[in-house]
Amino acid sequence: MKHHFTPKGVCPSKIEFELIDGTLRNLAFTSGCDGNLKAIAKLVDGMEAGRVVELLSGNTCGYKSTSCADQLSRAIVEAQKQEMDA
Repeated sequence: MKHHFTPKGVCPSKIEFELIDGTLRNLAFTSGCDGNLKAIAKLVDGMEAGRVVELLSGNTCGYKSTSCADQLSRAIVEAQKQEMDA
């Protein structure tokens, strides 16, 4: 299932990905640090979604209380809830 998430407190304006049998696929960020976000997308592609949350949740960026990686983990948790309710 394709998911769209609007992150808060970070540079990207959108996070999109698919959850396929609990696995993260086709992750894309709109805006933000292009090279770093492409690298994150490559690193987590095919990874079990719960593991991505475990690794990235709580990560911060500079003085911010969140980061693109943390917002991704929040998006995954939200997507998992949506899929359970579907």
